[in-house]
Amino acid sequence: MQLGGPTWTVPLGRRDSTGASAALAISDLPPFTASLQELVDAFAKKGLSVTDMVALSGAHTIGQAQCSTFRGRIYNETNIDSAFATQRQANCPRTSGDMNLAPLDTTTANAFDNAYYTNLLSNKGLLHSDQVLFNNGSTDNTVRNFASNAAAFSSAFATAMVNMGNIAPKTGTNGQIRLSCSKVNS
Repeated sequence: MQLGGPTWTVPLGRRDSTGASAALAISDLPPFTASLQELVDAFAKKGLSVTDMVALSGAHTIGQAQCSTFRGRIYNETNIDSAFATQRQANCPRTSGDMNLAPLDTTTANAFDNAYYTNLLSNKGLLHSDQVLFNNGSTDNTVRNFASNAAAFSSAFATAMVNMGNIAPKTGTNGQIRLSCSKVNS
């Protein structure tokens, strides 16, 4: 909300895990090199629709990525705006600077808005897995819709967040209903 994003009602009373596994969480995330089909498959495996996937990718309207994750795109891919690639190359040399950062959304890096999608329309997606959402494929129309209609993006993002929160819920005596969402009950 502080960055201008949508709000949604979070369903209460769900059971959460009493332990966390960073390795398990990361293992389900598609890589930044993923193709469109790999993204669709990864989200479908979790019960999320293609629209959910495109909407959740819009979270890349905020945040930064390390040079090592976008170097291949800015030096080797052809579906990239040349001025954008040159700008990114200034802080991401071919053989060093792996940890150097660049904003995922160069237009409004600190605002949660639909500029991420307008960037994709201009071939200014930073990660390969971003630009594949708009590259003459099945998600092009969804990207166009979100780029031209901020309300449609906000609504789809809120819906997708609720859908994501409903992935593999704990039932019965598994997990716990937390008194504070950020920590396990004592």
